[in-house]
Amino acid sequence: MTELMTVEDAEALSIDHVHDLYRRYVNKSQVSLMTSFGFGRELVDRAEGAYVWTRDGRQILDFTGGVGVLNHGHNHPRILQARRRFAERGRMEVHKTYFSPYLAALSHNLAAVLPGDLDMSFLPNSGAEAVEGAVKLAYKYHGGRRNTILRSDISFHGKLLGSGSLTGSSQNHFAFPGIPGVVSFTYDDLESVRAAVEASRDAKGKCDVYALLIEPFSASTIRWCSEEFLRGLRELCTREDIILIFDEIYSGWGKTGTMFHFMRHPGLVPDVVTTSKSFGGGKSSISAYVARRPVFKKAYDNLQDALLQSTSTTYYGFGEECATAVEAINIAVEEDFPARARAIGKLLGPGLERIAKEHPDIVTDVRGSGALWGCFLGSTALLDLVAKLAPGGLAKDPQFGTKVVTCAVIDALYHDHDTYAYYTLNGQNPLVVGPPLVAGETEVELFLERLDATLSAGLPRLVTRFIKQKVSSLW
Repeated sequence: MTELMTVEDAEALSIDHVHDLYRRYVNKSQVSLMTSFGFGRELVDRAEGAYVWTRDGRQILDFTGGVGVLNHGHNHPRILQARRRFAERGRMEVHKTYFSPYLAALSHNLAAVLPGDLDMSFLPNSGAEAVEGAVKLAYKYHGGRRNTILRSDISFHGKLLGSGSLTGSSQNHFAFPGIPGVVSFTYDDLESVRAAVEASRDAKGKCDVYALLIEPFSASTIRWCSEEFLRGLRELCTREDIILIFDEIYSGWGKTGTMFHFMRHPGLVPDVVTTSKSFGGGKSSISAYVARRPVFKKAYDNLQDALLQSTSTTYYGFGEECATAVEAINIAVEEDFPARARAIGKLLGPGLERIAKEHPDIVTDVRGSGALWGCFLGSTALLDLVAKLAPGGLAKDPQFGTKVVTCAVIDALYHDHDTYAYYTLNGQNPLVVGPPLVAGETEVELFLERLDATLSAGLPRLVTRFIKQKVSSLW
């Protein structure tokens, strides 16, 4: 048998050795793709708040927000203390037949934070699992008598077979099998939804839709639903007895300026809301769906079906993850994460708009809310030229040019100015500015200064350098 590696061995690995192990045991093409687009070339030594420090001593301003995971920043001291306390006291991690005090407290906290009768929680590991659990709940609520589920054309809900089939993004370029009866509607278009509902009716006029799944704020496209649209959905779903599911996996826990994005509209309550990412305080892989009490009661609150819902994951009741999330919610409330996001937005919004005016040949649009913004980059001529040069299978990607241009800016921002941003894989692939909510005025102004300096180098120069140094290996 090959000699096993220890944790100490892992911590001593060089970046070249890490790449080699990835190529041999994970995915060779992943290494080629990530390094060619400017990522994965360094190892991080430590991280705190809005900063990471690489092994070679660089201090990087991290404005990725962990792609939604790090509202609390890296290694929030209260999160670390909660996990240390759990370990030091030798608490039991998981067992199906013991009730967990941490799960009980966490479910209470979710009900306390969310409006209306969103009281009943289920706690799996990932956002995709939360989505699938919510859909399963909706199907069970209708006793299997309805067979259609609606999702938007720009949706992103995960990459499992079920959640993947409910995702309308361009990422799903390969048709895996999925759940049946998925029908798409146009995002933020109530008439499109109404038409889909009408098309589902049988000969007797009965509605066949059991659930409607929507992201009130689409983090992958930096778009959001109007209040009129969301209230129209609520009215329609109530009238037709359709389970309305809000996916707030990315936008929850203060990111866009309210604790959950939909909560900016008083009195608006979905039947189910899903959450993950920052729900775990930047440390726990935990998610939840929270349902209105009458919906949950009809689906699962009976002796025959109680275990059908509560034991659908081995790690249900996992102690340290629940304890971490308990602390994460308390931090989000006590430190007023929504107010922090609004304060960040008051600086980021005008700052990014100013940069767009100063670089109109590069920045085509800026939009966002709270601490989640998108900069849309590119010039038509440059995008067309880069797209024509796309290698192999990447030539089929209509957004390849935009991705290269955006990655060129991100790469320069990172390597020339020690600042980390990212771009979304869905929609128009904007450069995303999503700082952790522990970032202050100093960090926001520093980011804006560095982004302006990066764009001042000129897009043709940035793209030319990026292709020569990074992407050329793909050709």
